[in-house]
Amino acid sequence: MSIDYSQKIPNNVDLASDKTLQRALEHWQPRFLDWWGEMGPEGTRNFDVYLRTAVSVDHSGWAHFDHVKMPDYRWGIFLNPAESGRRIGFGAHKGEPAWQEVPGEYRSTLRRIIVTQGDTEPASVEQQRHLGLTCPSLYDLRNVFQVNVEEGRHLWAMVYLLHAYFGRDGREEAEALLQRRSGDADHPRILGAFNEQTPDWLSFFMFTFFTDRDGKFQLSALAESGFDPLARTTRFMLMEEAHHMFIGESGIGRILQRTAEVMMMHKTDDPARLRELGVMDLPTMQRYLNFHYSVTLDLFGAEVSSNAANFFTGGLKGRFEEGKIADDHQLLDSAYPVTEVADGKLVVREMPAANALNERLRDDYIADINAGVGRWNKIIRKAGVEVTLTVPHKGFNRRIGAFAGTAITPKGEVIGPAEWEQRCRDWLPTSEDRAYVHSLMGRVVEPGKFANWISPPSRGINNQPADFDYVRFN
Repeated sequence: MSIDYSQKIPNNVDLASDKTLQRALEHWQPRFLDWWGEMGPEGTRNFDVYLRTAVSVDHSGWAHFDHVKMPDYRWGIFLNPAESGRRIGFGAHKGEPAWQEVPGEYRSTLRRIIVTQGDTEPASVEQQRHLGLTCPSLYDLRNVFQVNVEEGRHLWAMVYLLHAYFGRDGREEAEALLQRRSGDADHPRILGAFNEQTPDWLSFFMFTFFTDRDGKFQLSALAESGFDPLARTTRFMLMEEAHHMFIGESGIGRILQRTAEVMMMHKTDDPARLRELGVMDLPTMQRYLNFHYSVTLDLFGAEVSSNAANFFTGGLKGRFEEGKIADDHQLLDSAYPVTEVADGKLVVREMPAANALNERLRDDYIADINAGVGRWNKIIRKAGVEVTLTVPHKGFNRRIGAFAGTAITPKGEVIGPAEWEQRCRDWLPTSEDRAYVHSLMGRVVEPGKFANWISPPSRGINNQPADFDYVRFN
């Protein structure tokens, strides 16, 4: 499964054997490059960046490192190898051969799934395009560029499926993916979280920890799909997605480490004093955590969803690690607990498991988040600070689903609108918080140097030294 970089569009799908598809994608390619030039990372035309590029999709070739000039990065189409004799593992078609073509009865539904996933990829690039101007180090500058080029390639993955399997409708959807813009009032991105701003590096690290982790779970569910080309491309995307989450988790960990060091050095936990010392106080970190977590929970959709049930029953989208679940994989008589609001209280009801698949995926995500936040707390405690960051209740600050329109505290207490207005400044980032974080966003580009508010990483990318020239400004 080596990747052919001699082609105009690098690929491992033998694109040259299908001239019609090849011409269609080569027609789309200049539009993608125009979009990248307009909405990709700002001011990077002459930068040589130490990027990871796949030369094959096996473990020996998917992470080849070298300096690459940003406009010369080769985006392409990479699928995991086909699994001989693969069969659908869940739903009404369980046990049938996996589909190599789109089943007619699921055509529009499958297209909608692919478009929704594809729309998130350029959106995150648009959200992050200005971050290079305020990077805390060359190491971090390289990391945001790595995320950007890989999100661009994930867009190519979805566009390939649209062009290859959905004819004219797919080509039109591929064009629309380049026409929407994150946060645009007239042509916004499909999902709300991808219209939020990412104005600073704290927001970026939170985004890559929380929102890219949603990507992990959504892609994992799609990797189970009975539509084999979708399953194969999302499996390769997951290999790249893991680094994005690492950037977020380690970035927040480095901020917490620096803050805890300053707290111990100056023997203070006073947020005002810590701001005077130029680091991010822990209450502010908690409020940012609360915000990004709650916004990301909405991406999973309503707790009870007929669409989710139809996706599963049709064999289009499975559960996280479907093959490891010990049940019939059809959910004919299964139930799942769902929390909702009734008479001003939180209650748990048993719902048909197929209709509660969004909630199950969200719960899997929450377990993963709790583990990550636990690792952050170990960093704080190791430095000698007795403060614990917490994960809010799943109903906190929600805009979609059973909790939408209900004021719920981070501890899971239902309160009235007036009390929410009085107390929400304690739970969510304030304008003062955002202004302070913004004030820290200077630009550090001397090799081996880091902004005062963040610690250096424990090791460099591809085991490079701390003072490695991750980005060369030509």
